[in-house]
Amino acid sequence: MLMISKEHTKQIFTMKEAIEAAKLALNMYSAGSCNVPLRVNIDMPKQQGQSLFMPAFVEPLEAAGIKIVSVFPNNIELGKSSVPAQMIVLDGKTGEVCAIIDGTYLTQLRTGAVQGAATDLLARKDAKTAVLIGTGGQAGTQLEAMLNVRELEEVRVYDVNIDRARAFTDQMRNQFADTFHTRIVVAEDLNAALSNADIVTAVTTSPRPVFDGTCIKAGAHINGVGAYTPQMQELPEEIVKRADTIVFDTIEGVLAEAGDIIIPLEKGIISRQDIAGELGQVLLGQIKGREREEDITLFKTVGTAVLDVVTAQMIYRKALEMGVGIEVTI
Repeated sequence: MLMISKEHTKQIFTMKEAIEAAKLALNMYSAGSCNVPLRVNIDMPKQQGQSLFMPAFVEPLEAAGIKIVSVFPNNIELGKSSVPAQMIVLDGKTGEVCAIIDGTYLTQLRTGAVQGAATDLLARKDAKTAVLIGTGGQAGTQLEAMLNVRELEEVRVYDVNIDRARAFTDQMRNQFADTFHTRIVVAEDLNAALSNADIVTAVTTSPRPVFDGTCIKAGAHINGVGAYTPQMQELPEEIVKRADTIVFDTIEGVLAEAGDIIIPLEKGIISRQDIAGELGQVLLGQIKGREREEDITLFKTVGTAVLDVVTAQMIYRKALEMGVGIEVTI
């Protein structure tokens, strides 16, 4: 068995590779070649947390696995990740556990990557300005993914805690200064920051909408990343209503778990006919993504274990090739 830490993964696997893994995963999912049960969510109300168990089998890669991930928002105050996790990788030929991968960083990586895949496929090619809402444990890879798929001139970072936004922005400037020539700035006035933004990515654990949908300009692309339960509604109903194209990572997952979409559907603000389909269907050429420059496109993700399994399998194979990781026998 190979133990692969966050540092091992960062050493051998790039965001660009993760974005390609996300595209491959969703392509295979929409093609019907994966067995991905809906994840099991267990509430832990005392800590306002949840633990999630996410299994999948990806037949074309002969890969299987399960990720155990928890979402504990209060961890931020403890200086810990709000989304701790471990990924167990199985050999699809023998059923044996062949690797355990740090799932916290894997979650950050693949969640950023699936947003990057959607932004690459749906945002305008000439997008120059982005807004990132939220600076928690998932935010860094969300920023990195946007920077990888568009040549952005400026990213504006907003958080309800301005000090956290400033600290995050300083950290991101230091991290990406040598790679990308993009201004990363704090947005103190969110509405002003949104007014001419080409890309907006929301990655928070807020139960209520985190921005004003009327501030979004024509031609913008919106990513809803943070909300993952039927009660959470990170995206305003106005932007869901205004969107010309609505695409999900998986229809089954979003319609079961995402209040961002479930609540507007229940209220009759949108109908099932307003949903274009899955990102994998865009990749397969079964549905269209952006059709006009002035369209507003919206991508909603709640995550799917197929993203974890495909990304983990690619990390595992690369670790074997490069001799990275710690071998253990149990």
